[in-house]
Amino acid sequence: AYQFMLTDRENQSILITGESGAGKTVNTKRVIQYFATIAASGEKKKEDQSGKMQGTLEDQIISANPLLEAFGNAKTVRNDNSSRFGKFIRIHFGATGKLASADIETYLLEKSRVTFQLKAERSYHIFYQITSNKKPELIEMLLITTNPYDYPFVSQGEITVPSIDDKEELMATDSAIDILGFTADEKTAIYKLTGAVMHYGNLKFKQKPREEQAEPDGTEVADKAAYLMGLNSADMLKALCYPRVKVGNEYVTKGQTAQQVHNAVGALAKAVYERMFLWMVVRINQQLDTKQPRQYFIGVLDIAGFEIFDFNSFEQLCINFTNEKLQQFFNHHMFVLEQEEYKKEGIEWTFIDFGMDLAACIELIEKPMGIFSILEEECMFPKATDTSFKNKLYDQHLGKSSNFQKPKPAKGKVEAHFSLVHYAGTVDYNITGWLEKNKDPLNETVIGLYQKSSVKTLALLFANYGGAEAEASAGKKGGKKKGSSFQTVSALFRENLNKLMTNLRSTHPHFVRCIIPNETKTPGAMEHELVLEKTLKIIEFNASSSVFSPRYKVLNASAIPEGQFIDSKKACEKLLGSIDIDHTQYKFGHTKVFFKAGLIGLLEEMRDEKLAQLITRTQARCRGFLMRVEYQRMVERRESIFCIQYNIRAFMNVKHWPWMKLFFKIKPLLKSAESEKEMANMKQEFEKIKEELAKSEAKRKELEEKMVKLVQEKNDLQLQVQAEADALADAEERCDQLIKTKIQLEAKVKEVTERAEDEEEINAELTAKKRKLEDECSELKKDIDDLELTLAKVEKEKHATENKVKNLTEEMAALDETIVKLTKEKKALQEAHQQTLDDLQAEEDKVNT
Repeated sequence: AYQFMLTDRENQSILITGESGAGKTVNTKRVIQYFATIAASGEKKKEDQSGKMQGTLEDQIISANPLLEAFGNAKTVRNDNSSRFGKFIRIHFGATGKLASADIETYLLEKSRVTFQLKAERSYHIFYQITSNKKPELIEMLLITTNPYDYPFVSQGEITVPSIDDKEELMATDSAIDILGFTADEKTAIYKLTGAVMHYGNLKFKQKPREEQAEPDGTEVADKAAYLMGLNSADMLKALCYPRVKVGNEYVTKGQTAQQVHNAVGALAKAVYERMFLWMVVRINQQLDTKQPRQYFIGVLDIAGFEIFDFNSFEQLCINFTNEKLQQFFNHHMFVLEQEEYKKEGIEWTFIDFGMDLAACIELIEKPMGIFSILEEECMFPKATDTSFKNKLYDQHLGKSSNFQKPKPAKGKVEAHFSLVHYAGTVDYNITGWLEKNKDPLNETVIGLYQKSSVKTLALLFANYGGAEAEASAGKKGGKKKGSSFQTVSALFRENLNKLMTNLRSTHPHFVRCIIPNETKTPGAMEHELVLEKTLKIIEFNASSSVFSPRYKVLNASAIPEGQFIDSKKACEKLLGSIDIDHTQYKFGHTKVFFKAGLIGLLEEMRDEKLAQLITRTQARCRGFLMRVEYQRMVERRESIFCIQYNIRAFMNVKHWPWMKLFFKIKPLLKSAESEKEMANMKQEFEKIKEELAKSEAKRKELEEKMVKLVQEKNDLQLQVQAEADALADAEERCDQLIKTKIQLEAKVKEVTERAEDEEEINAELTAKKRKLEDECSELKKDIDDLELTLAKVEKEKHATENKVKNLTEEMAALDETIVKLTKEKKALQEAHQQTLDDLQAEEDKVNT
């Protein structure tokens, strides 16, 4: 991948795939260590503001793994160090291939593991590292014990792993926090919040007598948790038991049962842990982000492998769905694109479906009215339950999709509600609690306390939490915003997964398949049948003809003529035609030659044999050449020895000859005579040199005096130049100041001129308005005079009318009195008339009787 990036100038990705426990995480670490080593920038370590030594960029990239593993890895049934989150690590390189920076994207941390584990599993490593007592000061600071069984959240399964030394891992984690540049306060906050999560599991609540209301069953644990989180214990317990909810425009206190409070505590513990994990990833990315220029990147993907457990929940569906998408990406790259290349190269080929098309299962999960869609729809209804969700799944998919099945009841296992046929096998899923997991509700009153916590890191974790109220208000602003505000876990997961797939498609992928060697997690043990069963066999191999010809030309070099140009395809045809192989096992395309399984291996073996022969022949020739050189040296030494022997024999023959003795005696005398002549010559030369030295000394003194004068002149000139330069600088400075002053004055003049023009315009407008107002004022005065005359007339008429009204009123009063008198008289007459009628009637009655 690194070589491809440098040669092709293209972003690369490495997808490390395989089932759980196959070694993906370990291989990811090895890949990152490799890149950090070969592309090291060579920068020295740096110190932060506090004077604490931080690591180099390479050290920080490597140290990110221990920290993320401590908080994101846990023991499962199949793997002692299983990644319970996915990560995509982008390592950025400069134009020369040197390391520039890095960043990490994480996906779907399994936060349910914070509060629940199966019997053969355990929670995240950090809890057991802290309780290992390697750093006793942590035990004291977090107010905890060294026994994990004292904390229910982390002791529902196993607490130790034979292959992991929690004490050593704690030191590695602690060192990684320092290397990655976390401050002392941030480091303390990480440990405190982890300890608070452990204490949350010990919070106890009881039901009030005759009431559906919970109350704290003791405050000791709450005091410890609140202290670690920088909260008031009483406020925290009150918020848990009596949360405030918004009804309309008012807040009211809502009662909670003991079970509801326990659920809320678990949800808060998971939220704190998850947000702390994501915050650590953000801080790591900030530390790994450098100012160095980036050109290309290599992305390394490490994601949880395909999982089939006895109990498979929402997390397993998300993990398996991710693996389905990655397997589809692999199939498309390895098979679909390969067959398209056959057609492009002109190879006669009938398209074959290898039975690996995963679209049916993927669409069943993510299409409209698929499993995720129905789950999100149910989350929108307050009265939806797990049963209603199950019924909708059955109504929509059972009998309509072959990948959706009704599970068969199994004895001794947890009930499964539906089965999905994945590429790796059929998985039974239990949907209990899926709605709550997807909605992820939190006690907003407690969140409000978190936001005001004295532990700055905790307040930062929940600073952007808006809650249901923010979602509702955002929802009123428009349909699009509503959809984005109420984002479920599954919707966020799909959004991140789609971004990941887009990133992968934009790179040149490389696939690393990790194969589990045995089912017993035994180091060094290889079950050959299991490995063979899981090995992916690549059926076809192809090579570019321009690459094939130079590589395999050694098999028959005479087949391709030297010294003349020949087309690569024709060269390959001649070369393969001259080799003794089955010629039906390969085909030529336009630019590539395609081989069937096994043939390329045979060619490689033939090439190795040919190379071995050539190397043996070359070695023989080299040895022969070296021996011939050595032989020549031996001959030369032999001749030299003969010459020396000849001269020694000759010397021994003349050694006792009288004339030779005389020669030996005279020879020293000849040397002494010559030495006297040499001495006389040397004296003469000495005298000459002495005279020359005196002359040179005189010249030297003369030159030194001149040099002193020149130095003085130079210094004087330098002083003059300096003075001139200072004067010039002052003049330039004054000039600059004058220019600036001129510009400022011109600007002021312009501004004053503009103001004057504006004032003149305003003055003209005001003068016109004044004249207009004066005209209006004169007209108004005339109107006032007319109105005063009219008013005087009206007042006179008013007085006359008032007098008339007074007279009429008096007449009315007199008439009223008359009417009253007449009314009384009328009434008296009516009574007399009635009395007369009564008397008349009585008289008539008497007459009639």
